Amino acid sequence: MRTTSWIIGILALWGVLTSCGVGRQVSEAKTFGDCKYDIASVDSVYLAGIDVREFRNVRGFNDFDLARYPGLAMGLLRKNVPLNLRVNVDITNPTKKRAAINQLEYKVLLGEHEIFNGYLSQLIEVMPGTGSTRVPVRLNANAYELIAGDKTRDEFINMVLALTGKSEARPAKFTVKVRPTLDIAGKQVNYPGYITFEKEITSQMLTGVK
Repeated sequence: MRTTSWIIGILALWGVLTSCGVGRQVSEAKTFGDCKYDIASVDSVYLAGIDVREFRNVRGFNDFDLARYPGLAMGLLRKNVPLNLRVNVDITNPTKKRAAINQLEYKVLLGEHEIFNGYLSQLIEVMPGTGSTRVPVRLNANAYELIAGDKTRDEFINMVLALTGKSEARPAKFTVKVRPTLDIAGKQVNYPGYITFEKEITSQMLTGVK
């Protein structure tokens, strides 16, 4: 009887601890919905393997010298033009609770068109009252459809020019959607809805960090 009672007690304690652990994860993920987000800077921007700062003298799509940039020409021919960059996101926690997640789903839209999406799988912890926490996020996409599309070409080229650091380039507006996700008992549980914020990408936001 004593052995049986001990086993029941251990199982009950394990259930309480498990429940508390899940509740804490949910609470910490929920706190992310109350956090403030901002894109602090952008760096390491490459189009078809070319540092976009080489395009500073370009004014429009017709100004791209494909003979000078064979990698871009080949990408257009193959319909695969890699766009790679890193955005540095600052997260501020105005609450009195710890915000923490192990995975974050993201989508980035240029105007009405989604250009990046994916998951950031790492511990992100934002403590209250400690200033902003910077989270570097690497974004990768095939930009061919954006370049080839009549409705997206001008907007995309303007974004590239803004990312070159060209002072006269018009700002490009990113709409960023993020959603914390939890892994509970092997099942993915999503935060209800997306946390959305907008940011104008200007030449001043481009840094030289590689």
